[in-house]
Amino acid sequence: MIMTIGIFLPNWLGDLAMATPLLRAMRRHFGRQSRLVGIMRPYLAQVLEGTDWLDEQWYFDPRGDDPKRKFWAVARRIRGRRLDLALLLSNSFHTAFLACMGGARQRVGYARDCRSMLLTQGLRPPRRRWRIRPTPMVQYYLKLAEAVGCPPEDPRLELATTEADERSADAVWRRLGLRSDGRVIVLNSSGAFGAAKLWPVEHFTCLARLIVDRLDHDVLVVCGPNEQQIARRIVEQADRARVFSMAEAPMDLGTSKACLRRGRLMVSTDSGPRHVAAALGRPVITLFGPMLPIWSENPTQRAVNLSLDLDCIGCRKRVCPLGHHDCMRKLSVAMVYAEVVKMLEAEERKTAAA
Repeated sequence: MIMTIGIFLPNWLGDLAMATPLLRAMRRHFGRQSRLVGIMRPYLAQVLEGTDWLDEQWYFDPRGDDPKRKFWAVARRIRGRRLDLALLLSNSFHTAFLACMGGARQRVGYARDCRSMLLTQGLRPPRRRWRIRPTPMVQYYLKLAEAVGCPPEDPRLELATTEADERSADAVWRRLGLRSDGRVIVLNSSGAFGAAKLWPVEHFTCLARLIVDRLDHDVLVVCGPNEQQIARRIVEQADRARVFSMAEAPMDLGTSKACLRRGRLMVSTDSGPRHVAAALGRPVITLFGPMLPIWSENPTQRAVNLSLDLDCIGCRKRVCPLGHHDCMRKLSVAMVYAEVVKMLEAEERKTAAA
């Protein structure tokens, strides 16, 4: 049966990367005879470029200026296409209401945030007593795919780059003078969630120096529009000719994907780019503080998750409620550098065995 399916995608970069196994499962199960429409925020438009799971991407931006992307305009578009199924990956009441007002025949999502009455099929989220139990997001999303008939799917994250992305990355490499032998380690200092996720600039600075001085690798500090100043500070304070940043490079996600793909490994805060790097097959060392690693656990990844054994770990606050930010400040440069060395050695053994 030919179906038109609207998939309401997550609003965050990392969550969208973690939803790629679901998209793969949906395409495999429903086949090319069905139309899969991704309904998503416009700033994530380039994330899925290079993949072929979706037939269309529609943009929903309730706070933006474009009237075609506002709530009622998108609701009318949904109604005009007569969606057979709306699969809601985001947990908000707002998206369930949008699918309902758009007249989607089936509306499947998690029964939470007061939206059960808007769903035709509501899954109960895993709970521990009265609280939602921490669950890897990939599995959380795949349960939705299974609820609409998809068989179990490999949890491997997957993204791709386009030829245009790679040409743009070529230009970045040439302009900065990055070496072309693969000896580039990527640092990601971003934290759109809030200041509590940030590792101190001085820690990143010291790590960059150690990588250049002791490991004979270049360092590329990646950043988004809101982290350009932090990236510039890391480069300036590191005071090494082989430490570079993307602060002056194109800020589009396509270029970023292609640059991440070229790194030997990434050291990152718990933020979106580290999921993108993992989805491109890169090993990642992630620095955790306010969030628990369980949300992003994935057995298919080459990953090291670093966190301290503190009573306040996993508070999920955007700003440290205790004022000391020990979860990140006391995560030492020596600890992180030791893991970089181990990961490089593991990658070299893997290459030698291939």
